[in-house]
Amino acid sequence: MKPSSRQICFFLAAVAPVGKLVLMPAQLAADAGNDLLFPVLAQLVLQAALIFCVLLLARRDYTVFALVRRAAGDVAARIFAVLLAAFLLFFAFLPVVEQKITVRSIFYDTIPAHLVFAPFFLFSAYLSARALGSLGRVWDILAPLSAVGMAGVLLLSVGNADFGALAPFGAAGTGGFVDGIRRTCCWFCDSALLLAVIGHFPYRKGLAWKGTLCYLGGGLVLLFFLAVFYGVFGEIAVLQTPAFARVSAFFSAATVLGRIDYLFIFALAFVMTFYVVLPVQEAVGTLAEAFGGASLLPPLLSVGCNALLFAAVSLLNLSPSQTISTITGTLFWIFPLFSAVLPLVLLALFGRRQREKIS
Repeated sequence: MKPSSRQICFFLAAVAPVGKLVLMPAQLAADAGNDLLFPVLAQLVLQAALIFCVLLLARRDYTVFALVRRAAGDVAARIFAVLLAAFLLFFAFLPVVEQKITVRSIFYDTIPAHLVFAPFFLFSAYLSARALGSLGRVWDILAPLSAVGMAGVLLLSVGNADFGALAPFGAAGTGGFVDGIRRTCCWFCDSALLLAVIGHFPYRKGLAWKGTLCYLGGGLVLLFFLAVFYGVFGEIAVLQTPAFARVSAFFSAATVLGRIDYLFIFALAFVMTFYVVLPVQEAVGTLAEAFGGASLLPPLLSVGCNALLFAAVSLLNLSPSQTISTITGTLFWIFPLFSAVLPLVLLALFGRRQREKIS
């Protein structure tokens, strides 16, 4: 069963923002200081426009591989599929590292992280072998969990936030704004994630603008979370990772009720696990479509992709700070290449059929 328009909106509004709650807030505090909202606002507006373009492209009811194959042939389409899958795996690396940090910080802070995190790849291998059409049912479950988790964390945190810490606006200057945008490109690739799913869901009239509005709605919640986060921690926000698990720690009634915020933190962490697996599942699905034929191909590709990620995370575990800095700084240009340039080029080439009206 293919995802419905409702489920696509659930993903854009409730699931996509959760992937930005671990390292990004602290990174923004380091780059933009109290001006951390402005780079995110710029990224959200740009991504919303790109998501609108991708959803217009979805009107063709073809996968992105099928569109390229119809225009350039099998060989070019397969090369394109390999490049897209390679990007999706590269994009998945940082969320996997963030998931490992979350596991180490929240669940098993006294046990070596690599021991308790290894089973994640078994779960990822199982989920990645499933068809992309199964995503709709997953998003139906994740959306309410995300909404409850985010609402709970914010309600328990907002009372401790000093929003005066966000003033004066513009203190970081143009340099902080530019650095904030550059260093957050790796987290704002939602248009590329959606691009890999087109053709696996039916386009319904108005989905383009509905999906865009849902994404902006989720973005407003993300902006409010960042404001609360900086309002709670101020100048020491650069040290607070994972952000979503730290911001509610000072709830005044915790001494009586205990850490009830962990109920909401666990909900968000559960949603985040599926978000981390999504680009790997999309990479497997793209390669399986390009080189399909054998029924065992998706499971084999899933095992191979997850083994590759496991090896990369294990090998780079010795210098995680340098690895994250390289991805967010030196290699930042790779992300807009696939999340911005590619959707626009594909829309220009394939976005509109003859005598078709934009709905």
